[in-house]
Amino acid sequence: MSDLKLIEEIRNTACPLTGSAKDFDLLLDLVGEARFVLLGEATHGTHEFYRLRGEITKRLIQQKGFHAVAVEADWPDAYRVNRYVRNGYQDEMTSVDALSGFKRFPSWMWRNADVLDFVGWLKEYNADLPKGRRKIGFYGMDLYSLYASIQAIIHFLEKIDPEAAKRARYRYACFEHFGEEPQSYGYAANFGLSESCEDEVISQLLDLQRHAVIYAQRDGRLAPDDLFYIEQNAKVIKSAEEYYRTMFRGNVASWNLRDRYMVSTIDSLVNYLSMTEGPTKIVIWAHNSHIGDARATEMNRRGEINVGQIIREEYGHDVVLIGFTTDTGTVTAASDWDTPAERKQVRSALSGSFEALFHEVAIPSFSLIFQENKALQEGLQDPRLERAIGVIYLPQSERISHYFLASLSDQFDAVIHIDESRAVEPLERSVEWQMGEEPETYPFAV
Repeated sequence: MSDLKLIEEIRNTACPLTGSAKDFDLLLDLVGEARFVLLGEATHGTHEFYRLRGEITKRLIQQKGFHAVAVEADWPDAYRVNRYVRNGYQDEMTSVDALSGFKRFPSWMWRNADVLDFVGWLKEYNADLPKGRRKIGFYGMDLYSLYASIQAIIHFLEKIDPEAAKRARYRYACFEHFGEEPQSYGYAANFGLSESCEDEVISQLLDLQRHAVIYAQRDGRLAPDDLFYIEQNAKVIKSAEEYYRTMFRGNVASWNLRDRYMVSTIDSLVNYLSMTEGPTKIVIWAHNSHIGDARATEMNRRGEINVGQIIREEYGHDVVLIGFTTDTGTVTAASDWDTPAERKQVRSALSGSFEALFHEVAIPSFSLIFQENKALQEGLQDPRLERAIGVIYLPQSERISHYFLASLSDQFDAVIHIDESRAVEPLERSVEWQMGEEPETYPFAV
């Protein structure tokens, strides 16, 4: 199919997003009785992606009976939010306080105005539920929180089992002389410059699991949620230790380990919540590169897998994958790891990309569902470039740094396109963010 015909097919099929309450009716029809809805993002710093994921998630909770939100964030930081929205903290805590755990770079991913609004809504929604109704949770599924998870376990054990706390402190002391630089540990352990901590973290996980029943029965003081939270922290530490060793063996191995871990967290959530509260439906928020099926992208040729692929393979028709794209605008991103957040100009999409194709449709924002439109499916199966901006955006190396080949209608079940988007607003705005960047046409575009 020629691009002109494909553009016309997209224009005829697309559902313009106008701000109407009916904007996402077709997407909810697509979801049907699915138990997993994965909502992506083409950047880690676009306001519309966060806002629309929040709006879709609200409707999935209200109309489709979804019970939890799992996000590409660290377990202990997100669990602080979970306790807040499920009314596990005193009322004087605010949504800003609930997000205060997100200190690690890039803090703007979760400490931003749109997440703040969603967390506030979730808190109110749970508070207004009739007594006895199941409350909606908020969970992290990533594995970077090595030191925060260690602190959480020791703090927990000090309160209920001081001897176990001593054992945990002794085992985790293996990491101490690396400060809080897990990459340094990974480098030293991988190249034989230091002993691996693998045996210690496995022993501590097994120790916790052996004592779980005892802790649960002791004076009835421990809620099952507390034990689940702590055991997941021990699993984070085990996987993080392996991840930081693996990252020096090549990108494929560490990428696959991380995405497998995120799926294992989702599985653990499903199993735990189903056991304690009943059958469970989960909304998952992560980057397109994690939630779009890797088999439909050049990731597959490199031997990489991802969350979307594994979840599809595991749960089949119970899964819906929804991607997000944009052509131009601004984005919150850094120029290097651990550097300040900046408000950067997003260059117009490269010719031959899906984003450039959607720009030619000339609808400011729309959703596009591939189901039951064979011509559209086939037209969007032809490999094209697709853009991915993470926490770092390097427009000077746009093609190499931010584009990959994909077959869009195999990668996702639907996409949402925002032609001109704007940067998500961090709760703490750096000077670099406030100043932003001049448009590329400066001074002519003043």
